[in-house]
Amino acid sequence: MTTALISHVDCELHQMSAGHPESPERLRAIHRQLELSGMLERLDLLVASPASRAQLELAHPDHYIDAICDLHPERGLSYADPDTALNPHSLRAADLAAGAVVQGVDRVLDGLADNVFCAVRPPGHHAEHDAAMGFCLFNNVATGAGWALQRPGVKRVAVLDFDVHHGNGTVDIFKDRPDVLVCSSFQFPFYPFRFQDIDKPNIVNTPLPAGTGSAAFRQAIERDWLPALATHRPDMILVSAGFDAHRDDPLAELMLDDEDFGWIGGLIMDAAKRYCEGRVVSVLEGGYNLNALGRSVQAYIEAMLEG
Repeated sequence: MTTALISHVDCELHQMSAGHPESPERLRAIHRQLELSGMLERLDLLVASPASRAQLELAHPDHYIDAICDLHPERGLSYADPDTALNPHSLRAADLAAGAVVQGVDRVLDGLADNVFCAVRPPGHHAEHDAAMGFCLFNNVATGAGWALQRPGVKRVAVLDFDVHHGNGTVDIFKDRPDVLVCSSFQFPFYPFRFQDIDKPNIVNTPLPAGTGSAAFRQAIERDWLPALATHRPDMILVSAGFDAHRDDPLAELMLDDEDFGWIGGLIMDAAKRYCEGRVVSVLEGGYNLNALGRSVQAYIEAMLEG
């Protein structure tokens, strides 16, 4: 399999308050682990391009994009919400993060890669239709899903989200779009306490109690996601790949191990081979223990490489 890794050094310039868990060190930890493991040499390394305004509008209305642009500071920090700040480099980083997913979609649909992992930040899955929150400014995976649906031959997409926090933003954006299946597993009850019990045929929520370990996680994913994918039969799969359900993560209380992220990568690749010619684009969401993050991403990308 040809797996592309899309990233950009400018994503490391986005910096919130000192000690904020969503830090530039997250990307450095991933790149360091991939290099030390020798995996970096097996990947097609690409530099991210920023999303256009029209591409961002596939997920967000004009007035919201304008509001985020208006927050952009010349120096210091400005806040979109108490947890989500912009510095002078944040807007470019956010444009690159969304643009990387668009670029990944094109790469896969044009036959230049079998699958793609976007190692970018800020994350995106909490960004709702017209609200920033939870470290997120633009919804990266929703921008990519919207773009995929503009491409010939793509009528249905699935967004799979295994971050420890519910993908409320993605659900908000697509809750009335039957052409987009959104499956989200998450610790419950837990932040962000929004859209976790929504009742829509294209929305599959998988709440997991604190302390859930490997066996229960795998059983719940197979129970909820596999039938939904079989019914939806997507032409492409996009993944919000959050690694903060790891037992060592400081922000949550699920108990997954490195191997679980390899397992779910394999499950996603098997589904993609069954329904959509292996077309998968994944984008980084959470994961805040740097060592666990690097190892878990390595396990997940190994599954992508093996196809």
